[in-house]
Amino acid sequence: MSSKTTTLPLLLSTLLFLIQLNVSAGQAAVKGAYWYWDSGLPASSIDSTLFTHLFCAFADLNADTYQVTVSSSNQAQFSSFTQTVQQNNPSVKTLLSIGGGGGAALADTFAAMASQPDRRKSFIDSSISLARSYNFHGLDIDWEYPSTTTHMTNFGTLVTELRAAVANESQTSGNTALLLTAAVHRSADYYTINYPFESISNSLDWINVMAYDFYGSAWESSRANTGPPAALYNATASQINGNAGITSWIGAGVAANKIVLGLPFYGYAWRLVNADDHGLFAPADGPANAGTDGSMVYHQIRDFISQNAAETVYNATVVTNYCYSGTTWIGYDDTESISAKVSYAKEEALLGYFAWQVSGDDSNWALSQTGW
Repeated sequence: MSSKTTTLPLLLSTLLFLIQLNVSAGQAAVKGAYWYWDSGLPASSIDSTLFTHLFCAFADLNADTYQVTVSSSNQAQFSSFTQTVQQNNPSVKTLLSIGGGGGAALADTFAAMASQPDRRKSFIDSSISLARSYNFHGLDIDWEYPSTTTHMTNFGTLVTELRAAVANESQTSGNTALLLTAAVHRSADYYTINYPFESISNSLDWINVMAYDFYGSAWESSRANTGPPAALYNATASQINGNAGITSWIGAGVAANKIVLGLPFYGYAWRLVNADDHGLFAPADGPANAGTDGSMVYHQIRDFISQNAAETVYNATVVTNYCYSGTTWIGYDDTESISAKVSYAKEEALLGYFAWQVSGDDSNWALSQTGW
C-alpha cells in the first residue's frame, strides 16, 4: 500500500478527532439562564453579572420554508440582546434559542424540517446567518420533543450537519465557531425512545437537561395529589427525579462535562382537599386557581408567602420546597433547593446549570445568586 493511500485516511481520522475534541475542550462552567421575550422583564434589567451564558428565547421556525426567523415585533430586542446584556458583563455569552414549548404544531414542524436534507439546510443556513447578524455567540435547539425513533435519528443528523456547517462558516469567516447546545428531555430517552447519544456527544457543546415539570397541578396524572415539580431525588417509588435523569444521560455515554442541569424559577399551586393535610402527595383537587395550569413564578410565590403568612417547608431528602396556607399548596424551588442542586452539579462534575427563566427570580436575584 502506497504512502498516499495510508495518509489520507489518517488525516481524515485526525481531523474528525480534532473537531470532536474542539466541541468540548476549553468550555468553562456554565451558569446560564433563559430570557423570554414576553416575560415582562426587559433584557436591560437582567443582572448579567450573575451568569456566564444567557439564552434569548425564542426564534421561530417557519412551517413552510423551514427557515429560522424572528418576528418583526421582536427584531429590535433580539438584535440588540447581546449588546444589552454585555453592558454590565462584557464576558457573558449569548445564544439564540430556537423553538420552545410550542405544542404539537411546533414539534411537527421540527420533525418535518429534520426529515429532509434540503429542509435541514434551510434551517441550518438561516440559523447561522441570523445568529451572526444579531451577534449571538451560539445557537440552542429547543425541539420539544423528538417523539419517534425516526425523529431521534433525524435529530442526530440535524446536529451533525449543523456542527459541520458551523465549523465551515468559522473557517471561512475567521470568526470563533458558534456554540451549539440543545434543550433536551429530563432523561436520555423520551418515553423509551432513545436520543442519538453519539451525535449529541460529537456535535453539541452541551445539553440543557430540563429537570423540572415532573408534577403539575393541572396534569391529569398528578392533579389528585400535590407533588414536587422538580425533585432531585425520589419522592416515591417513581423514578421521576433529576438525579435519575442525569444518571441516565451519563449512563448512555454523554460525558458529565457536557450536561447542564435545569433549575426552575417557578412552581405549581394545588388546591388541597383538606387544609389540615398539607404534606407532599396530600390529596388535592387540581390547580389552586381555576382556569389556569397552576404555575407561579418564584417572585409571585414569595409574595403569596408574605401576604398569606404561609408556612414554608424544605425537604432535604427529596430536595424541594413547598408552602401552604388554607387550601393552597405550592411546590417550588427556593434558595435551599437551588443551593443543593448546584452542589449536586459540582459533585457530579456536570458542566453547570441553567434556569428557566430569569424573569421568575425576585427583585433581589435571590435564586440567581445561589450559584457557584
